[in-house]
Amino acid sequence: MKFMLLMNTPRGTGDFQVSSWSPEDLKAHIAFMQRLNDELKKASEFVSAEGLAPPGEAKLVRAARNGGHPTTDDVFPESKEFLAGFWIVEVETAERACEIAAKASAAPGPGGRPLIIPIEVRRIGQPPNTL
Repeated sequence: MKFMLLMNTPRGTGDFQVSSWSPEDLKAHIAFMQRLNDELKKASEFVSAEGLAPPGEAKLVRAARNGGHPTTDDVFPESKEFLAGFWIVEVETAERACEIAAKASAAPGPGGRPLIIPIEVRRIGQPPNTL
């Protein structure tokens, strides 16, 4: 089964204020993520992973009504959390996907303290059987 693990950042800039982290803390965080990806690849569970630009660079686009121009807005500022990145993993069980999410949640932040980042786990749906 494939699952998408969605890493969310708390309200604010959406970047955990990484620009204020020490270079050592930022390097440790990135190294943790790279090690996690390497472990998943070694276990043949890795499909894809990406970090996303901060919400300030995001746009919400809606199709135009009546043939007009599409509507483009900034991300809603009232959002409680913002998507920071994701993994797609292929694992045998939902429990395994949750184990991976828990590990990712503990990525180190300033001073090496675990961030306890919220990670949403969602099974990638299969198309309905039309036969």
